Amino acid sequence: MVQTGERLVSTAAERYLLAYMVVVLMVITALVIVFFVVFQKRKNKLLEERLAQEKAFEAEIAKAQTESQEQTLKNIGWELHDNIGQLLSFASMQLSILKMNVEDEVKEKFADTSEALKESLAEVRALSRTLNHEVVLNNGFVPSIRTEMNRLKKMKFKSAELIIQGDTVPFSDRKHEIILFRIIQEFLSNSVKYSEAQNISIVLDYRPESLVITAKDDGKGFDLETQSKGSGLINMESRAALIHAQFQINSKPDTGVEMVLDYPLN
Repeated sequence: MVQTGERLVSTAAERYLLAYMVVVLMVITALVIVFFVVFQKRKNKLLEERLAQEKAFEAEIAKAQTESQEQTLKNIGWELHDNIGQLLSFASMQLSILKMNVEDEVKEKFADTSEALKESLAEVRALSRTLNHEVVLNNGFVPSIRTEMNRLKKMKFKSAELIIQGDTVPFSDRKHEIILFRIIQEFLSNSVKYSEAQNISIVLDYRPESLVITAKDDGKGFDLETQSKGSGLINMESRAALIHAQFQINSKPDTGVEMVLDYPLN
């Protein structure tokens, strides 16, 4: 009986010890799980903060580059207007004086040159205005694009059409107005230099929540998969990202190029 009692006590103690070990193991496991969850959350938070810092840094770099480019364009615009414009005006004036001192038969030969000088002077002045963001802001977004399209139509394209859909909405941030205009200007510049297009169009579609800008040319296009990104395309993408606009380029060989910008108005 004594041995049986001792055996029962021993068995109960072992059970209590086993239960205690199980409880301790469960607590340790729970603590490990809690620690792991907290660690993962902290790790994810640090990663998110790091990504946010990197994005903020990239945005500041892009902003600084944009401001630097704007100042450069403004200086070029001044040079075109003040120096090149004055030289062309002087050449036109000198040609007019020469025409007065020659015979009538010779005067006719001056006509084409004189007209070319006048057109060149008008083009230089128009270009100088679009390079100066202060002039663009003063003229307005839509009139500035229309001026650019008219200039390109005179210079290169058979047709350069601007289509406006919906009711125009003023920009809440006028810096964004300049950035959008520069993206459009970059697209037009690329079309002039590379596309061999004859027709070009820009559609400004004002929707309740966004402004969707679609620019197209009917040039030779290119293969998006094999064509490496040039500085022009990189500039357009970085500028679009700076103002939280969705940017897309669509093109195939012999089908022209299409650019779509979706800019949130709110």
